Amino acid sequence: MKKLNYRPKNEGSGKIFNNPFLEFFTKTHIAIPLTLFTIISGCLIYYGIFEKGFQTLEMLLLFLAGMFVFTFFEYIIHRFAFHFGSHDHDHDKDHISYKLHGVHHEFPRDKMRLAMPPVMALVLATIFFIIYRSLMGDFVFGFLAGFLMGYTLYLSIHYSIHVFQVPNNFLKILWRHHAIHHYRQPNRAYGVSSPLWDYIFGTMPETKTKPITEGKYIDPS
Repeated sequence: MKKLNYRPKNEGSGKIFNNPFLEFFTKTHIAIPLTLFTIISGCLIYYGIFEKGFQTLEMLLLFLAGMFVFTFFEYIIHRFAFHFGSHDHDHDKDHISYKLHGVHHEFPRDKMRLAMPPVMALVLATIFFIIYRSLMGDFVFGFLAGFLMGYTLYLSIHYSIHVFQVPNNFLKILWRHHAIHHYRQPNRAYGVSSPLWDYIFGTMPETKTKPITEGKYIDPS
């Protein structure tokens, strides 16, 4: 397989499909999934409380559990699904690994590819609902609501890291963590919304690394 060597580009947009119809559906404005899954989560909570009779505290605990479990899925999917090919992202552009995630590494500031297309995300959410409903029954309404809001939180953080300047507060660590993944050590720092699972599974960035200077959103310290 032919390999392509490239450095991340802070301008422009990659191309996944030659067919313009398919290419159109690989892009999405970040507001669409954020709004969509916030509404769905709200509906799940409403249904759980007013139709299934759950107490508010019960729903809150299920919601928080779902959010926490999502951070694990985020890590696992990023590490083993998105990075199942070459860790340095020298993918053939016809290879599925490039279409899934390599294009994001080549064009990390492409605002239209910082979220999964809504149709695909809805299909996955439906699959998770079926699985969780079979495992936990009506508890799914609170749990999945938290799981989906964990996804929206992840999207918000991921979008902010790639679009906005590094904040001068405690969130700065998330900017630097993800910047190391993109610009220095793509086989480490898989967590985006939290470095927790990188600590647990031993994929925290190596401490001896050169300062990061590429990209407007990078913390150079």
